[in-house]
Amino acid sequence: MANICVIGLGYVGLPLAVLAAEKGHSVAGIDLNTGIVKAVNNGKSHIKDEILEKKMKNITGKLSASTKYDAVKSSSIILVCVPTPVDDRNLPDLSALKASCESVAENLKKNQLVIIESTVFPGTTEEIVVPILENSGLKVGKTFFLAHCPERIDPGNKKWTIDKIPRVLGAITAKGATTAKSFYKSIISAEILVLNSVKAAEAVKVTENSFRDINIAFINELARSFDHMEIDIDEVIRGASTKPFGYMPFYPGPGVGGHCIPIDPYYLIERAREKGFEHKLLSLARKINDSMPQYVVSLLIETLENKKIPKSNAVVSVLGTAYKADIDDARESPSLQIIKELNMKGIQPKIFDPFLPRYSNTSSLQEALKADAIILATNHKQFSSLTAKKLKQNKVKIVIDTRNFLDKEKISAAGILYKGIGR
Repeated sequence: MANICVIGLGYVGLPLAVLAAEKGHSVAGIDLNTGIVKAVNNGKSHIKDEILEKKMKNITGKLSASTKYDAVKSSSIILVCVPTPVDDRNLPDLSALKASCESVAENLKKNQLVIIESTVFPGTTEEIVVPILENSGLKVGKTFFLAHCPERIDPGNKKWTIDKIPRVLGAITAKGATTAKSFYKSIISAEILVLNSVKAAEAVKVTENSFRDINIAFINELARSFDHMEIDIDEVIRGASTKPFGYMPFYPGPGVGGHCIPIDPYYLIERAREKGFEHKLLSLARKINDSMPQYVVSLLIETLENKKIPKSNAVVSVLGTAYKADIDDARESPSLQIIKELNMKGIQPKIFDPFLPRYSNTSSLQEALKADAIILATNHKQFSSLTAKKLKQNKVKIVIDTRNFLDKEKISAAGILYKGIGR
């Protein structure tokens, strides 16, 4: 077992730190957020996750946290898991990564292994991270080792937990790759694939999420097209899914959220632009998916007019602000953009999310149901209780189901105007 240091205790770093401690490693976490550090040292998770919260109670004494980088000195492996967002121009923002690496360099010792898990564009490790770490006076591949292993985690997924997801990695040297693979083998039960270059490993993450972004944009565009043709997109997907090869189902929605799909394609787009190539398809996919909140609001306005309800008098509720079902994560959530679009139209909606009370302005689902129209923006399991009978009892006249989650036929049969995405 080894002394491990995990830098960044967010949605990636904390589960990784807990897993390493659970597998017997001595783990020190570093985070600049004093609230997160305090919670970790008290054996609590700042992330709402029942499994993670339970695990933290079972690793007392094996995981500690601090805002200082002193733990780097005594660690054999340092994992960097800090956020790598984009700025207001959708350009990669590596400021947190650079700052973390500068602090690591100040404390780096011989024979240590640094692994970058943060999502980056191809070339980041060699062109940006290496020079920063070598300011320590040590040389990569000679007196310390460096690898990149792009994080893979799906918040809320109880089947594909962090210890069961295969990983890929690339390293500057063969010894760095061997050491990194040995570490991951000690904590996960899935395959670990070592690629021939760090750049290839860096490209894996942005490729995975660009693939998803493109296919979601395709199905969102199809949904909008089929809406004009009066074709139910769900029926089409159901039919296409019977083909046992050459087709993979994706589903329409109000846009994409989280810290991966809406962000990672921009890392590839910008890096390719720097190298003289323009990603037209990726850029278009981003544009389509970013336009979906506006489309959702346009559906609402259209249905209000259909029901002859002046938008200035309409009571509208938005159900769900998390970017996906049954988690407390609103990062890049399309729901928040829908709310902004409504505000721009002069509509101040009621908002309710059982997982995110800080974004809610109503205290219960029942209170939110007192509305002319509801926009179901997140398909939390709790919202499956919204039967046609319940909606009718609360005199709801319009349902905009952005997740195609509710029973369209029964709701429509109850005299409620139902609109889904492509339904």
